[in-house]
Amino acid sequence: MIRSEDLSLLVDFYELAMAQAYRSEGMTETAVFSLFFRDLPPHRNFVLACGQQHVAEVIRDLRFSASQVARLASLNRFQPEFLDWLRTFRFSGHIHAVAEGTPLFPHEPLMEVEAPIAEAQLIESLVMNYVHLESVLASKAVRVRHAAAGRPVVDFGMRRMHGVDAAYRGVRAYRLAGLAGTSNVLAGLDFGVPVQGTMAHSFVQAYPDELDAFKTYARLYPGTTLLVDTYDTRRAVHRIVAWLQANPDVNIGAIRLDSGDLAAEARDCRAILDAAGFTGIRIMASGGLDEYRIARMLADGVPVDAFGVGTALGAAVDAPALELAYKLTEYAGQPRMKNSPGKQIWPGRKQVFRQRGSDGRYRGDIIAGREEVFEGDPLLRPVMKYGVIMEDALTDLDTQVKRAQVRIDDLPGYLKTLATSEPFPVVITDYLKTLQRETLARVHH
Repeated sequence: MIRSEDLSLLVDFYELAMAQAYRSEGMTETAVFSLFFRDLPPHRNFVLACGQQHVAEVIRDLRFSASQVARLASLNRFQPEFLDWLRTFRFSGHIHAVAEGTPLFPHEPLMEVEAPIAEAQLIESLVMNYVHLESVLASKAVRVRHAAAGRPVVDFGMRRMHGVDAAYRGVRAYRLAGLAGTSNVLAGLDFGVPVQGTMAHSFVQAYPDELDAFKTYARLYPGTTLLVDTYDTRRAVHRIVAWLQANPDVNIGAIRLDSGDLAAEARDCRAILDAAGFTGIRIMASGGLDEYRIARMLADGVPVDAFGVGTALGAAVDAPALELAYKLTEYAGQPRMKNSPGKQIWPGRKQVFRQRGSDGRYRGDIIAGREEVFEGDPLLRPVMKYGVIMEDALTDLDTQVKRAQVRIDDLPGYLKTLATSEPFPVVITDYLKTLQRETLARVHH
């Protein structure tokens, strides 16, 4: 487990090597690095940006302890002057970022870092890791939530996620995406997500009779959800009905289906429960679900009231990576750019203006220079100045979640479907186009 005090060493080696080179050559001017993605992943109409404000707090607290500096010295790659600089390292720059839970599109900055170039370079991998993970998982989660069409979705994915850090931080992203709960106790408690769960098949198997297992859970956890498909789903529900009819004080909230033909089983179980008058007992489905299976079930009228989603959500199996980039766009007051085929970037400091249509929904974005002004809401806001988090720049998580849901709701409807839609209109200003041409001409001179 990585300790928070060791995060300063969570860098790629070349970041330290470049930082030393900058320092040794007297390159201490301010650099601007922009964090953005070049293309939407497959099956995504937008990316829900998460982690960019969260990581600002991590950057604020980065320190190189004596033991860390000693470990770096053991590599025999760093000069004493550079190691001395690391001992006193404090991030001294500025950060602009979009709010947590903001839907974004290609080339729109999630955040921009302005700092002496060695400082800005050192935090590259840490920034990208935080934002990449949370944005990938949030973008998957919001699709699953939309597919569920208002029915609760609970995260069951911890056991198959790529490490405990992903399982933990993912729950924060899920909350911003609007999921209803998680089975992850630590993350649920820390991030204010309702902690939920039912029982495993092993609990039922441990009893000589599955009904005894159900009775134990109902006694210990009134309103519980019973897992009914360990042996024979329909027989189990018939037995539950007979037990409840004989014991009207017993409180069962739901049954859970986790295997087999979920659609057929849900229909049959609903019919059994309704015929006995237990219309208030809900049905939860889990087991290999993703947004496509959920959408098909609901389109076919399958009577499921809630969903538990694990592997497909936790591993974002259809689009597990985002082509995230952290690129230098200005140094020493001069715009900088990369012109590699397929990886060309827009130079300079930027702002994104989000415009609304007459219906109140978002209708298009403008990517502009930082000092340009256009109609619409400016998305990039100052978060940190001179290494200090600005007062009121970061709201509490509850407020972030509420505002994220408004932003998601305000997207045009075609972006909230599972089908790959027409691109959301994003315009690059003439200023940035001219700046790119002039910058390219200068570096080719």
